Amino acid sequence: MEPAPLLADIADGPEGGKAFWIKTVDGTRIRIGVWPSGPKGTVLMFPGRTEYIEKYGRVAKDLSARGYGMVAVDWRGQGLSDRPKHRRDMGHVISFDEYREDVEAVRAAFRSLELRKPCFVLGHSMGGAIGLRALYDGLPASAVVFTAPMWGIRMSRFLRSISGIVLGLSKPLGFDKSFAPTTGPAAPMVFDDNPLTSDRDMFEYMENQVAQHPELALGGPSLTWVDAALDETKWLLDAEPLDVPVLTILGGQERIVEASAIHDRMATWPRGVLKLVEEARHEVLMERDDLRGPCIDAITDWFESHSSDAAKAS
Repeated sequence: MEPAPLLADIADGPEGGKAFWIKTVDGTRIRIGVWPSGPKGTVLMFPGRTEYIEKYGRVAKDLSARGYGMVAVDWRGQGLSDRPKHRRDMGHVISFDEYREDVEAVRAAFRSLELRKPCFVLGHSMGGAIGLRALYDGLPASAVVFTAPMWGIRMSRFLRSISGIVLGLSKPLGFDKSFAPTTGPAAPMVFDDNPLTSDRDMFEYMENQVAQHPELALGGPSLTWVDAALDETKWLLDAEPLDVPVLTILGGQERIVEASAIHDRMATWPRGVLKLVEEARHEVLMERDDLRGPCIDAITDWFESHSSDAAKAS
């Protein structure tokens, strides 16, 4: 591992944070952020698509105040990690197996850094898909929390009806590295009717981060990424549930991921609990205080109640 930049000026995280470059088995350089270990263990934060370490600075501060350290990751193609050579502002992987390689590199770094155990997982949106697959790959976690996990791709009825044709033709016709329909380059959002949060302060916190550091920005996904995501989410919904305690938190105003897939998956999870926050949007960890505070409490209560359940992180 080598030192990497941590943009503390925009993260608003706890004191003592550091970042490191790590390499995956295929040679991709990714970045991890580490906030000091707490006495109750360490949380592996798996961010969503387009996200980056600094976006979770305030979450790290909340967890630190409750006795937990945190490690967050810039997935390949995001944040300051290596990006696609053909277009750095496009989300692009050929297969979600590439993210599995990222997870293995993070696990190795966790061991090298000798972070405090037990290990817990907190995965948001796409990070919820990556995190769930990691559990099937043997990621040792005492307890897991997912927020608005991407276990289904939200599409219009028309787009879903033609997706198989479009995706099947994209590679032969040479547009597999094009932006998926209805997406494009990164662009600023406006607060009114945004699908992420009802809290203006948190919205501005996120928007200002990218405004100050545009190198963090990421636009829409490629058609190949969409094809890979559809394959991965199908696998996740078909897999037999594991004997792992899972809390999933979902906003009632969800408009980014497919909420029905979350309900379906959690209905089959023997040690799973689905918590609905009716007034929250996609970013339940970035919501207004009266919604966000109880969610943070629910997360740390879940971790604490399962702190001795499973194997410790190795």
